Amino acid sequence: MKTTEVYILGGFLGSGKTTLLRNILKQESEAGRKVAVLLNELGSVSVDSGLIGDGVPLKELFDGCICCTIQDKLEVQLHELLTENELDAVYIETTGAAHPVEVLDGIMSPIFAKRLEYKGIITVVDLLRWRDREELSPQLRQLLAEQIHHADFILLNKADLVSEMEAAQLIYTIQALNPDAVCLLTEYAAVSLTSLQQMQRKRHNGHQKLDVHDHLHLTAVVHTFEGAVVQTDFEEWLRALPETVYRMKGYISFTHSQYPHLFQYSYGMPLYMNEMMKMPLNIVIIGEKLDKEMLIGQLKALELKAAR
Repeated sequence: MKTTEVYILGGFLGSGKTTLLRNILKQESEAGRKVAVLLNELGSVSVDSGLIGDGVPLKELFDGCICCTIQDKLEVQLHELLTENELDAVYIETTGAAHPVEVLDGIMSPIFAKRLEYKGIITVVDLLRWRDREELSPQLRQLLAEQIHHADFILLNKADLVSEMEAAQLIYTIQALNPDAVCLLTEYAAVSLTSLQQMQRKRHNGHQKLDVHDHLHLTAVVHTFEGAVVQTDFEEWLRALPETVYRMKGYISFTHSQYPHLFQYSYGMPLYMNEMMKMPLNIVIIGEKLDKEMLIGQLKALELKAAR
């Protein structure tokens, strides 16, 4: 089954995300790839959709942020894009107020997670706003810092509006927050598609290639259960998880129940809901620099134990 690449475009309001998206779409078209766009607007009227070309499948989400009020709508829109089109990639432009962890949680539905290949977060930073961040509220400064911390590729945009010395100082503060991300100074968010597609092919010590899950800041691990597990064993596994597991959601079959349970996990708290129909037994685990093989191995061990 063909998988579709998913890129998240993040960054604060006015940083240049839409300009970046237009640059990317032009290059994707020239490369002959089929891509789609999902735009998330906080208001009820689209500002950006008119800037997207006619040949690009587009879905829009209004009146809320992917990360809180409209996750259900997001699942429906993304599912429609994947069902109606044979896509090479989907670009999701988030609101400037979106938190990266929440956005990834929003797009990785257990219904279709197996069809997606999460490629990372491209964050656009307005160098002027970052320079003057002390003028912002503490909450907004924290959001800016979180958007930078979780990025895999950072565009330091509007470089033409600051001096070379200022740019060097600002890069230093940004790299201190996220030393692993690729940083690039840009004007008008101009970046080559090749650079973005290679953001996961960073080399370690100049030689050894890392697996994508070793260095993506946020990782989405998808596991499909072959059978049921014992709920008490599953909860024991939950208690032993590292703190870097932020979210989980999916459908789990427990040995004591005929139908699967919808399972959600956030900030260390599990939530179970009975389903009255068969569902795909996929679980999505979202966290920072997770060991995919270890997690999947542990879940398979739970299944084997239950089957004995």
